[in-house]
Amino acid sequence: MDVILYDYFRSSAAYRVRIALNLKAVPHERREVHLVEGAQRSDAHLARNPQGFVPALDIGDGRILTQSLAIIDWLDATYPEPKLIPTDPIARADAMAQALVIAADIHPLNNLRVLCALESRFGVDEAVKGDWYRHWIVEGFTALEAMAVAKAGAGPFLGGAAPGIADVMLVPQMYNARRFDTPLDAFPTLLAADAAASALDAFAAASPERAKPV
Repeated sequence: MDVILYDYFRSSAAYRVRIALNLKAVPHERREVHLVEGAQRSDAHLARNPQGFVPALDIGDGRILTQSLAIIDWLDATYPEPKLIPTDPIARADAMAQALVIAADIHPLNNLRVLCALESRFGVDEAVKGDWYRHWIVEGFTALEAMAVAKAGAGPFLGGAAPGIADVMLVPQMYNARRFDTPLDAFPTLLAADAAASALDAFAAASPERAKPV
């Protein structure tokens, strides 16, 4: 099966999928869709993903998957090891709740189209956009830190002794937080999980610095 990831190096949603593909050692080809240049609005990309987002994953049989969490769920079912989403119903619910703090509550408010709309439709300047960005990260991370502390156990990852779906979501969001100079000292559990995950080759190889086209 020839797997193709339609990607953008600095998209946190695509970053998540790069991590999952690496963790599961799935051979794949990456094709860049340059969001800043508007390539996501091309007819070719809209045919892949009517939302005009990345990532999109061509799984090699004529089907293309979209939405990072859905793609990772498919990867977890198709390539079971290492398991990213627990099978135990309570553990699964806990892991997905942590993941969704980022995927559903932080990221959608801070993605490129929202930032562009703040500027073009509402006249927001760069300083206010930065405040907006940091506000939603701090609000989400405050909740996620409390959730992580409450579930702390085997560590050092949010997923326990091995990285899980929450760690796959956390690392790209930490990258974004640092890009926008978000204060992070109040989140020691998240910082520790991020450091542990980022030290693994699968996470490091997926980083925007490594994924950026030459």
